[in-house]
Amino acid sequence: MAVNRVPVLKRCRSLGLDPVYLGIDKKSNRELKRANRKVSEYGLQLREKQKAKFIYGVLEKPFRNYYKKADKMPGMTGPNLMIMLESRLDNVIFRLGFARTRKEARQIVDHKHVLVNGKQVNIPSYLVKAGDTIEIKEKCKGSQRYKDILEVTGGRLVPEWLEADAEALKGTVKELPSRDAIDVPVNEVLIVELYSK
Repeated sequence: MAVNRVPVLKRCRSLGLDPVYLGIDKKSNRELKRANRKVSEYGLQLREKQKAKFIYGVLEKPFRNYYKKADKMPGMTGPNLMIMLESRLDNVIFRLGFARTRKEARQIVDHKHVLVNGKQVNIPSYLVKAGDTIEIKEKCKGSQRYKDILEVTGGRLVPEWLEADAEALKGTVKELPSRDAIDVPVNEVLIVELYSK
């Protein structure tokens, strides 16, 4: 499996991204030393795509596949792409507050701790649908790991398109998110422009 091993804070600095969007509350004290070069239009588009890929932990090939799928869906391609990325199972686990970071959410799914509608799912890229019930397996609920996670994520706001029951480690997808409900600082119009060349 391909893994991006670039230090997270360094990558955040280079993309001009706040680590909070990844669930990391550390701050980097170092400033990015960048010459005041004018960034080309292509450079801006590429940075937006890299930002989206980095936030959701998606590699190039799957990201391109998401774009192709979003392009075929009715409606606008950009918002469709963001909604698909947002409705990935690992992202939903993160949004419900059952993981501190998106990477940890991915690991929780990989380790077979998650049930979707009562069935075990260990595919982080599984796309949830409106009405799906997501919960942590019964035998994992009592573990110290989840107690620690809930301590950290207790104050985190759950988006209105999800309903979370932190005590039971259970959540419901009330509806798929609209683009306005997704608070990720990505300009998807630039991504669409990049891929439509």
